[in-house]
Amino acid sequence: MRTVILAGGLGTRLSEETAVKPKPMVEIGGRPILWHIMNIYAAHGFTDFLVACGYRGEVIKEYFANFHLQSADVFVDLATGAVEAKAPRTPSWRVGCVETGLDTMTGGRLIALRSLLADEPFMVTYGDGVGDIDITALVQFHRSHGRLATVTAVRPPSRFGGMEVAEDGAVAEFAEKSPVHAGWINGGFFVFEPQVLDYIADGSTKLEAEPLTRLAEDGQLMAFRHENFWKPMDTLREKRELEALWQSGAAPWKVW
Repeated sequence: MRTVILAGGLGTRLSEETAVKPKPMVEIGGRPILWHIMNIYAAHGFTDFLVACGYRGEVIKEYFANFHLQSADVFVDLATGAVEAKAPRTPSWRVGCVETGLDTMTGGRLIALRSLLADEPFMVTYGDGVGDIDITALVQFHRSHGRLATVTAVRPPSRFGGMEVAEDGAVAEFAEKSPVHAGWINGGFFVFEPQVLDYIADGSTKLEAEPLTRLAEDGQLMAFRHENFWKPMDTLREKRELEALWQSGAAPWKVW
C-alpha cells in the first residue's frame, strides 16, 4: 500500500524556516520532519511513498536524490578523484517526488497523483505532523469496516491549562494543559479506497472541506481513535517543542 505525503504548502507560520525550504524539510534532530514521518510508516512495513510537492519541491527532490551520499561515510582518493560512499543504514524505501502545483489544494494534490495510485487503497498524511500512530492497527481497522475512508482522530494539543469554576468563583478542577475534555480533531494518517478520489472536484478542492464532509454525510468516513502522542509542527514554538523531545532521547513518535 502506497503512502502519499502532502508536502506542497507554503508553511507561512514557520516563515523563519520556510523562506528557503518547504515545511516538510524543516529539521528535527538534524533530519527533516518528512524523514521522521516516513520512519513511522516504515516501522510498520510501509516503505513505498509518493511525496506531493509544491512550494520549493526541488529541495525535497535534491534531498532524496542525494540521500545515499548525505547519509554515508565518504572516502575520497585525492589522487584519482574516486569517491566511495558506505551507508549500511540507508533505508530500503521507494520515494516518488511528484510536482503537484504551487497553488494546488490538498485534495487537488491527490487527484494529481491519481495515475500513480494504481486504483488501489492508499494512505495519506500531512508533511508536518508526527505521532506514535499504530499504522498496522490503522490499516486493519480500515479493512474491517468496509467504508471508503478512515481518518485518524486525535486529541488537540492543549496550549493552556483548563479550569472548572463554580458559581461562587471556587475552582472545582484545575488541569495543566490537559486535552482530555477537548474532543477529537483530524490528525491526518488517512486510509482511502480509490473511490475517494471521485469526491474531489479539481485542483482547488481542499480535502478537509467538501470531500471529507460528503464522505461523512454518505456514511463512508470512519475514525480511528488515537489517544496517545500526536503533535503538528505549525509554529516555531511547536518546532522547538518537538526538537526538545527529540533531544531528550524520548521522542514519543520514534517507533522505529
